[in-house]
Amino acid sequence: MSPMPDNLARRGEPNGAAVLKGVQRITMSIFRSGEFKIAALTSALLIASLGPRIASATLGEPEMTVQSDVAQLRASIKSSQDRAGYRVHEIQLPGGTLLREFVAPDGNVFAVAWNGPTKPNLRQALGKYFDTYVSAPKAKFADRRHVNVQQGDLVVQARGHMRAFSGRAYLASAIPAGVNLGDLH
Repeated sequence: MSPMPDNLARRGEPNGAAVLKGVQRITMSIFRSGEFKIAALTSALLIASLGPRIASATLGEPEMTVQSDVAQLRASIKSSQDRAGYRVHEIQLPGGTLLREFVAPDGNVFAVAWNGPTKPNLRQALGKYFDTYVSAPKAKFADRRHVNVQQGDLVVQARGHMRAFSGRAYLASAIPAGVNLGDLH
């Protein structure tokens, strides 16, 4: 049985040329149709809308970045609470993950914590500290479910498995006096 359609084989053209002409004919008819252009545009919009998104103030940055990120990424602030020595903003992300941002009295984010079905975008959450996190030496007995990085001032602790992730990242020197590390969850 011939690998090319019968109508192409009957023309007496070499196999490669006949197949190439058939592919060109099919391809050109697809590209000329308006349906392809609509499908391509729709696909591009879908990919852009499903890209990694997280609403968070960046670690070590001012608190005012919380509001701009929430508006831009269509997340919602679930609550804001003043606690002894710091403020906590709880942000509900579109994917269901709850992100908590801990703000010191000086107005800067000193810690972020998360729990939910998806991992947050750590590049955005850690900001300028992301490169420090990535370049940190790997733990000798590390596994895929637990992360414990302490590099300079940055501490990142995370754990989880599919649809159940939690963790926290904080700047050790920026934690206000009297704040218990156990409360940063």
